[in-house]
This record gives sequence, structure tokens and C-alpha cells, in this order.
Amino acid sequence: MPFVKVTEQNIADAGRIHSESWKESHRSFCSAEFVEKHTPAAQADYLRREIAAGKQIYMLILEYPAGIVSVHGALIENLYVLPAEQRKGYGTQLLKFAIRHCAGNPSLWILNNNESAYRLYIRNGFKETGNKKKLNGQLSEMELAWCGKK
Repeated sequence: MPFVKVTEQNIADAGRIHSESWKESHRSFCSAEFVEKHTPAAQADYLRREIAAGKQIYMLILEYPAGIVSVHGALIENLYVLPAEQRKGYGTQLLKFAIRHCAGNPSLWILNNNESAYRLYIRNGFKETGNKKKLNGQLSEMELAWCGKK
């Protein structure tokens, strides 16, 4: 699978992937107004800020851009696959790519209601650390750390 670094030349594609996937994963528990604010242009701007903060963002290219993931030290974030391309193994490929590019033992944070992502990470050697961040009454983030070998 070809992976390319996200740069200003392809950030619009990365923003579109982030927007479409984020909207799909958050529309069941976020307001419609909040979801609609996550346009491709807004998400490209978000990714520019992530790059400026030192994160490396990579994009999976099939016949077209299909997924993204970011790595910052040992932290994996922003793993998004276009909704039409999910459940085809591309998330696993992005995750394995990110693990190889981590400095140190990989970790990540997920929303406690994201069962699909949880299954992906557990299936690929991640375990809950017990660290949590409360976001509101029902929503929190939980940390997972990788227990495999590079």
C-alpha cells in the first residue's frame, strides 16, 4: 500500500478524508450544526495546525486518497478512512504503518463510545492503560497502549 506524507500539495484530499470520516463517526452523538462545521476546508486547516505542531500526517493512496493517520513521537492520532472504504482492512494498514513510525511505545486515545475503533486497536495489540479524560456526562476518552513488538 502506498503511503505519502501530507503536504500543502495534497492537504485538501486529507481534509476531505478527515471531514467525511469524522462526520460519519460523530453524527450519532453530536448536534447536526456541530457536525456540519467539519467541512473539508475546516479539516484541512485543522491538519495544517497539526503539522505546525510537529505531527507527521500520512495518507493512504489506493487509486485515490482513502485514509489518513498522524504520528507525533509515540502518539498515534487522526486515523480516518473514507466511509465507503471502511471494513476493507485499510484502517489496519494505516495503524501498522503508524506503529512502525512511532518513536517509542505507541499509544492513542479513543472516545469511549467508538466500539469499531476499539475493536480495531484491541485486535492489533493495544490494551487499555486505565487513563481516561472525562469530556462530559457520558463521553470520555480512554488511552490505549500497544503491547506488541515492532
